Amino acid sequence: MSEDPILPAGTPQQEEPPAPAPRPPARRRRATRRSHIPTDAEGQAALIASLARRAYPSIELFIFSLVCGAILGLGYLLDSQAVLLVGILVAPLMTPWVGFLLALLTGSLRFLFETVMALFISVVFVFLGGLLTGFAARLFMPITLNNVFIHSRLWLPELVVFALGAVTLVISFARSEEKPFLPSVLIAYAFFLPISAAGFGIGSGLPNVWLQGLLVFAAHFAFTGVLGLITLYILRLRPSAGGIVLSGIALLIFIGAFVLLIGSGSPSGQTATAQSTPTNQVSALPSETPSLPAEPNPSPTLTVVSAARTPTVTEEEITPSPVPLTLEITLPPSDTPTITLTIPPTPVYGKVAANEGGGANLRDAPGGTYIMTLLNGTIVETYSEFQVLNNVTWVKVFAQVNGQRIEGWLLESVISYATPAPNFEATETPQSTLTTTPTVTSTP
Repeated sequence: MSEDPILPAGTPQQEEPPAPAPRPPARRRRATRRSHIPTDAEGQAALIASLARRAYPSIELFIFSLVCGAILGLGYLLDSQAVLLVGILVAPLMTPWVGFLLALLTGSLRFLFETVMALFISVVFVFLGGLLTGFAARLFMPITLNNVFIHSRLWLPELVVFALGAVTLVISFARSEEKPFLPSVLIAYAFFLPISAAGFGIGSGLPNVWLQGLLVFAAHFAFTGVLGLITLYILRLRPSAGGIVLSGIALLIFIGAFVLLIGSGSPSGQTATAQSTPTNQVSALPSETPSLPAEPNPSPTLTVVSAARTPTVTEEEITPSPVPLTLEITLPPSDTPTITLTIPPTPVYGKVAANEGGGANLRDAPGGTYIMTLLNGTIVETYSEFQVLNNVTWVKVFAQVNGQRIEGWLLESVISYATPAPNFEATETPQSTLTTTPTVTSTP
């Protein structure tokens, strides 16, 4: 008995589904992914138009930039890396930056203007967030602001990470319809953290921080722009005639700006190494052995003036009158060496005890250039040299780091002072006295 179902007359018989085609080997699949970028002119034009539509800035760019700027400013105010990380995670998708590179490649001036203005407005929003929280920081001074100085410096490890982020973002955006969130976070880290630090520096009154933050932002933008354009060339996206000129000029400007910023010693993280040499050393005590002149001391000049002798002579006796002598002695200046005794000031010892950040930043002047970070527990010595800047007290300290004596300025609020030694008195260096005995010679 047949088990096939009974179908009405005229019903077409169901055909067996075709067997699935065998999957291509891994080598062929990899070749298919590499050939995703079309090579013909029509396919390239369609791809670039699709990428431009996806990279066109939207209202989300400005909303998330505003939120990101507020959170980054709060992270600098609290000196918290965790809050800064949250601010970067809510940063907008940096596809308009890819659109900026596409506009350079295609030579589209209108699209270039739109993407540049969108990026500029988003950067201004982040800058304003740091500026407002910087003004708020004035109410809580003195506070520890390690992260502000860290993110307003160039760091070579960060440049390597930004290079990977720029290349990955361009490749992912060009070869996939999915949103590349992770590489976008790296580019947002490169752009938004230094520009927020610049705004915070202006608001809080920290000297030179705003300029250093702007320079670091410019260096990051130029560095990632060079790598992004080169990646587009490697993907075989053929530029137009105007795009060749425009992208070539942009490459020259980016490379020149980056080399200029690096070569001119713009804010770099390499200054965090202990390379400073103290200039004000405490002078050692002088030697107790005085240096005497090589020649013998001259004998004092002696002038003897005799008076006329008027004796009374008689035949019986002679009574001589006493002879008065007048001595005039001229002595040379004193030959006793003068010893200047320099007693070094008594140092006051303390240790670094910052409430947050695990340490404190050492600077070459109050609020000046960053030298290095002294970890909590580092022993420092001071000589009561203070300076008040923007209602914040700074103290000059000396510390031993890796066998070197480093000097600089710290916030007084991060130093926990030790009790000085009781009954400390400086001992004077004994003085040696040279005694000269004059020789007196009388001339009758």
